[in-house]
Amino acid sequence: MNIPQVRLTSLAHGGGCGCKLAPSVLQQLLSSAPKHNPYKQLLVGIETGDDAAVWQVDDNTCIIATTDFFMPMVDDPYDFGRIAATNAISDVYAMGGKPVMALAILGMPVDKIAPETVRKILEGGSAVCASAGIPVAGGHSIDCPEPVYGLAVIGTCRPEHVRRNADVKAGDTIILTKPLGVGIYSAAIKKDLLPHGGYTDMIATTTLLNRIGAELAQDTSVHAITDVTGFGLLGHALEMARGSKLTLALRESDLPLLPAAASLAQQGCVTGASHRNWTSYGHEVSLPADYADWRRHLLTDPQTSGGLLIACAPESAPAILQRVVASGCPFARIIGHAQAGPTAVRIET
Repeated sequence: MNIPQVRLTSLAHGGGCGCKLAPSVLQQLLSSAPKHNPYKQLLVGIETGDDAAVWQVDDNTCIIATTDFFMPMVDDPYDFGRIAATNAISDVYAMGGKPVMALAILGMPVDKIAPETVRKILEGGSAVCASAGIPVAGGHSIDCPEPVYGLAVIGTCRPEHVRRNADVKAGDTIILTKPLGVGIYSAAIKKDLLPHGGYTDMIATTTLLNRIGAELAQDTSVHAITDVTGFGLLGHALEMARGSKLTLALRESDLPLLPAAASLAQQGCVTGASHRNWTSYGHEVSLPADYADWRRHLLTDPQTSGGLLIACAPESAPAILQRVVASGCPFARIIGHAQAGPTAVRIET
């Protein structure tokens, strides 16, 4: 069958982590889930919306399990595969673990996408897994109306190295390891407004493995870690605040951004997910007076394969930031702190 070349993004109604259900919808779906976990070996489940499940096997070993998949946010199939795989593996690093293997999740409209295009998607994912030192050991594929790709990833760590999103301590310094603006860039691609060099910048950050998480989890001054994905910086910071019953105060002036993110946001390059995110949790966020909508969209922008949000002891923060930057994260910044107070996120200028 001769199938003409098509733009991958034209076959999907959304892309990347912007495909995630709105936080408010997800909360409704999980509202009937059991509040009590009857399995003492399940150290991390769905209670705090953490990045992966963690099961303690014995005194020395925990298994970390996660899955993540989405529709394409770029048209290059190889890059799509790389981004999706990097994003899925990140959940293991965010829990403080090291990945050991992955299974591919593939759904393709077989009558609309040529086999060689699908093969490039899989090759991109396999390339990232090889970089992480793990095999793609199997998977599952279906005929699907829209293109979907991702991974189920298994990792391991020691019990004392598990890092939840709910263990932030009052006084902790908050570090973000990657720049914001990925969703804004993907919206700009669809509007043909992405500036020269923008695509290269976007691919560089979305294919950068968050492997530093596994190293930092061995540092006792690092108390909590999560990764910033589809709910935006505010959404994932709120998950930290809720789980830890604290206020997170973030400084807008210190937030790392992709070079053109602010200007593109002012041009209206925002995703539907950004609007849904704010509608879901805006009542728990304190913004400065007369805060412009485009600035708010930088905070709610869905990040595909975003950075790690790290809470650590303030006296250790400069050294930890230096380690993160040295690991290959040049945009990493100290962006705020945690303090006693109501469960909320406060943005300071």
